[in-house]
Amino acid sequence: MWLMDVPQPFTVTVGATVPTGFEPTAAEEVQEKIGAVARVSKDRGRIYFEISTDNLIKVHHLKSVDNLFVVVEYYDNYQFKETKEEALLDLQQLASVLPWTNALEVWKLNNSLKKKRSRRRGAATSKTKPSGDSAEPEKPQAGSDAPQEKQGEGEASQEQETSPPAEQDSESQEQNENKPLKFRVTCNRAGDKHSFTSNEAARDFGGAVQEFFQWKADMTKFDVEVLLNIHNNEVVIGIALTEESLHRRNITHFGPTTLRSTLAYGMLRLCKPQTSDVIIDPMCGTGAIPLEGVIEWSDSFFLSGDNHDMAVSRTVNNINHIVKRRQDGGSTSPGLPIDTAQWDLCHLPMRTSSVDIITTDMPFGKRMGSRKKNWDLYPSCLREMARVCRPGTGRAVLLTQDKKCFQKALFRMGGLWKKSHTVWVNVGGLHAGVFVLRRTGAIFGSTPEDEREPRKPAESQEEDVQEKV
Repeated sequence: MWLMDVPQPFTVTVGATVPTGFEPTAAEEVQEKIGAVARVSKDRGRIYFEISTDNLIKVHHLKSVDNLFVVVEYYDNYQFKETKEEALLDLQQLASVLPWTNALEVWKLNNSLKKKRSRRRGAATSKTKPSGDSAEPEKPQAGSDAPQEKQGEGEASQEQETSPPAEQDSESQEQNENKPLKFRVTCNRAGDKHSFTSNEAARDFGGAVQEFFQWKADMTKFDVEVLLNIHNNEVVIGIALTEESLHRRNITHFGPTTLRSTLAYGMLRLCKPQTSDVIIDPMCGTGAIPLEGVIEWSDSFFLSGDNHDMAVSRTVNNINHIVKRRQDGGSTSPGLPIDTAQWDLCHLPMRTSSVDIITTDMPFGKRMGSRKKNWDLYPSCLREMARVCRPGTGRAVLLTQDKKCFQKALFRMGGLWKKSHTVWVNVGGLHAGVFVLRRTGAIFGSTPEDEREPRKPAESQEEDVQEKV
């Protein structure tokens, strides 16, 4: 009889926040991995796609999304009232007429999937670790962006060690179901024609939600997060499916300018890696780009390096964390197709024409380096990248906020590099560009751009090439 209580699969709309500028890349991944056609929102940084609930687990395997939510209702052209009082009253009345049922069913299903994944990790951990293991668990990073996956591991291991008998578990589950849910409303608003603020919209809409469901408001320890996204006249109401952003999923050792994993993944997709490609990140920092690459494109080989020993150390530690996590999950693979070295990025210890893809996060000249030194650094970097990259087939995807300097340097290297296109992105509030380059067919050593300035003394070179971590 209990089988009748299992809901049949139904179709829902899922929304995802993605790095601004990488919406088409994220939509391409959704089509490839889920088979759904994603629509890019009017509000940059969001995509929407329809899936069946029996495929819900697949959305958590997407690498280009920061946060996920299920859409309760979408209004393409919502007509707000002119006065603040009327507009807020309209939002209050909206709460009681929304189709909440399916979205809440998806929220429940999502919670059960997360619990199952946590239990599997806990079981794997208990099998691979001896019972007397006193190893101290890794502490989550400060702030709200700690990796969600790592939290799941911590919850899983605790649950595995202290899980109560099945009867007690079912009793506590019934008690939890009888308790009123805790919730909060988060409003994200963009546009200058609204008569109300984001806080006012969240307050009044949240009050109506509380009255309708008889839930308890809690801004920190909430069970349900209701999202109210307003972009001009586009209004989307949703329920969050992720507690924290997924963009630091593979990083445990952070540097001053650690690149978001979702942005690193998007850059790699622009490279279109192929089997047996040699891919390098000559300014790897904490290793965010090669780590994303080696997990998704394991048939390629990745080389990461930096001129600063702290950056190399952080990258090695992050690689070891991924290897250990896989071993704890039952993997028998001896390691990952990746290596790390400390090097001078303007004199790479690699043979000419030996690399297929170069992708890196270049110094912005803000928190690291300086705009003045970039004028010498960027041409030298592009020249050395052209030397090691294969003529005709090699490509490079380079991120920088120092756009004027980069474009000048690229113009100087016109015989070696050609720009395919540029993706404009938002990186920590800075307007940056991801430049997609193709290596020309010119053999290195046969163009005027190959001429290298005299090598500077070691001391001055260390001043010019700032640590990129």
